[in-house]
Amino acid sequence: MVNTAALLTPSDGTLSNRRAFMTMTGRGVLSATAVALIAGGNPTKAIARTNADVDNDVAILNVALGLEWEGIGAYQLGAESGLLRPETLDVAVLFQSQHKEHADALASAITQLGGQPVQPLSQAEYADAIEADKLKTETDVLKLAARLEKGAANAYLGVIPSFADPTFGQICARLAADEVMHWTVLAQALGQRLPESALTFGG
Repeated sequence: MVNTAALLTPSDGTLSNRRAFMTMTGRGVLSATAVALIAGGNPTKAIARTNADVDNDVAILNVALGLEWEGIGAYQLGAESGLLRPETLDVAVLFQSQHKEHADALASAITQLGGQPVQPLSQAEYADAIEADKLKTETDVLKLAARLEKGAANAYLGVIPSFADPTFGQICARLAADEVMHWTVLAQALGQRLPESALTFGG
């Protein structure tokens, strides 16, 4: 069993700078078919779509998949860093496994839509992207993970209004909820105060 309570012990370290996790521009609309595939439903009940709709759906799904791969890679680097206490490592592995579930669902949807899922980069490329050489303490790793999780939550929430089918908005909200859960645990582990104002995410 994962000891999440043990993770809630703050440790010391320095803040790692991290670029914004995801920036999505324009009005991308994921189709009802993609929603049904991600949700495990029957895509034959989805609305009729053009080839352009399918291409658009695949492109946006691949953006999301690429970012899930990045999160998985970051957690792997943290796990292999030797900086995490055993109880912290257990939680990191749990969170990574949930990102893998996200990635599997997205890749399945892309494939069933006739697209080619984007493949993960090498661990060396992820290490360079997140400046893994600057991770010196457990706190550094946790702060990086917290920033990634918050960025992912904001990204999913940010695209909800862009979708014509409200079902996909529900799926995005479920994915965002996982990210917020991860961020909350990480923030408490870092000894950070919980936000005092409402509407913290998605703004």
